[in-house]
Amino acid sequence: MEPTAAPPPTDTMLAATLRELADIALPSPVSMMPATWGWAALTALIALALAFALWHWRRHRAQNRYRREALAELAALEAAVGQAAGRADALQRLPSLIKRTALAVWPRDAVAALAGQEWSDFLRTHAGRAGIDDETYRFFAETEYRLPAAGPANEDMARRAFAGARRWIEGHDVHP
Repeated sequence: MEPTAAPPPTDTMLAATLRELADIALPSPVSMMPATWGWAALTALIALALAFALWHWRRHRAQNRYRREALAELAALEAAVGQAAGRADALQRLPSLIKRTALAVWPRDAVAALAGQEWSDFLRTHAGRAGIDDETYRFFAETEYRLPAAGPANEDMARRAFAGARRWIEGHDVHP
């Protein structure tokens, strides 16, 4: 046997109350917008700071484009140091790469006429954190227009000259 359903309430007062019941009223959804102007101001400040950081990064990158291009050319020249035939050509082209790198930053009238000891002194003055040895400075001063008779013919000395050039390109100070 199955249980029978309970008869509806006969109490009229209870029946009237049950008819007047309504569903539960849900609150309105919470807004994702900040409730105060302070959060909007903070968001605006963060957006401005990010925009400034991006602008500064792009400006710095544009100002150092000549370094990236010089380092790429230096890497191409450095690949030829392993062979004796390509070493002499690479060593002849290295001083002009350094000179063109300097001309990309400093005024032509301040750099173009420099040669010999004046050129070596200029490189040393603007070396910044480069830390290049005197022999490399002397190499750049002597080989700007021709390789000296006793120039760095072996691979080790050539690699030192290229390492010094790399350090100068990467670390020279534009503003002493």
